[in-house]
Amino acid sequence: METSTPALMTDHYELTMISAALKDGTAERSCVFEVFARRLPSGRRYGVVAGTGRLIELISRFRFDPAEVDHLRSTGVVDEATATWLANYRFSGDLEGYAEGELFFPGSPILTVSGTFAECVVLETLILSVLNHDSAIAAAAARMVTAARGRPIIEMGSRRTHEHAAVAAARAAYLAGFASTSNLAAGRAFGIPTTGTSAHAFTLLHDDEPTAFGSQVAALGKNTTLLVDTYDISQGIRNAIAVAGPDLRAVRIDSGDLSVLAQHSRELLDSLGATETKIIVSGDMDEYSIATLAAEPVDMYGAGTAVVTGSGAPTAGLVYKLVEVEGRPVVKRSENKATVGGRKTAVRRHKPTGTATEEIIYSQGVPDHQPNDRLLQRTLISAGEVQPAPTLAESREHLRHCLISIPWEGLKLSAGDPAIPVVIVPTA
Repeated sequence: METSTPALMTDHYELTMISAALKDGTAERSCVFEVFARRLPSGRRYGVVAGTGRLIELISRFRFDPAEVDHLRSTGVVDEATATWLANYRFSGDLEGYAEGELFFPGSPILTVSGTFAECVVLETLILSVLNHDSAIAAAAARMVTAARGRPIIEMGSRRTHEHAAVAAARAAYLAGFASTSNLAAGRAFGIPTTGTSAHAFTLLHDDEPTAFGSQVAALGKNTTLLVDTYDISQGIRNAIAVAGPDLRAVRIDSGDLSVLAQHSRELLDSLGATETKIIVSGDMDEYSIATLAAEPVDMYGAGTAVVTGSGAPTAGLVYKLVEVEGRPVVKRSENKATVGGRKTAVRRHKPTGTATEEIIYSQGVPDHQPNDRLLQRTLISAGEVQPAPTLAESREHLRHCLISIPWEGLKLSAGDPAIPVVIVPTA
């Protein structure tokens, strides 16, 4: 069941804390919260900030409408004073953070939320929900793009996740460098190129494969992709070229030993004169299977399940922690979950050649700016007003440059240390 606003996309205890803080007078205390990851998912060498554009739009319309307030009051979730506060809620604080498409590492303060305790804490669940999901998808997709070595990848995971998550996943994958998506809602909402032609069901609908291919070509022309593995792949390719001719755009293979089949298919297509017909492969593709096909005659990949599940890491592991109250650093000292107090400032340090060497995080300090340093945080919302932001295309290009800047070891798919070290400079 959907809600009319993003406001109920939150956890019960956020409102419980607000109720108590309103009663004891601490709700209006000036606070700073930060979003960061204590560690990267196993085997990962970098994270990717994604979802910022979606998040800012959601915060801008984060309101509790009358029906939602009545529901919370009638079910005893909030008392009358809290209900009144929620009815008037508008985020009037500040949001600063890493640009969408920026890389992050353990401890990176990727988002800083400043305002009163109550207005900031109520956003915790929404912020983590958006950033944890989208950043996980983008990191997995970026690894796939690296493994593909310039060959396009189609995002096609809509049927493997929640319908709303599918749209967000398509956006995150496109940010990471995917060429297109099968999801029409993502295409409309974010201007992502969409693609898609035919499934096995269409071939099975017809009396034989040539008839199915002929129907598709009649409707879509030769600039289409024919799915050739419903029955026998070799015969499927022969049928495809017999029907469409040697200028057929592409054939797709969705099963089997893709390495062997790609080689065989290329040889067969060439022998039939279809030297320009592309080969697209799909079927449970992830960064590792894509990498194993690097030397094979594959022109494009289709990836689905692994994309929308973060390729084994469905969350980025981000947390939202209070680090400052009325200008005073506060520290959580729990074992294995300790925090560093105070508002952080972060810079990325580079060699003159542009290669990143380390990330410096200053705790309550002014950055010791050096040549080739790049400040990582920018203003996203100021006093409740959304600030101009990069387009999705610009964020996509920003990530491409970020990946170029890290040492080549940081792009390996094998487990290892983060691509660059993070140094936290303590308060003087």
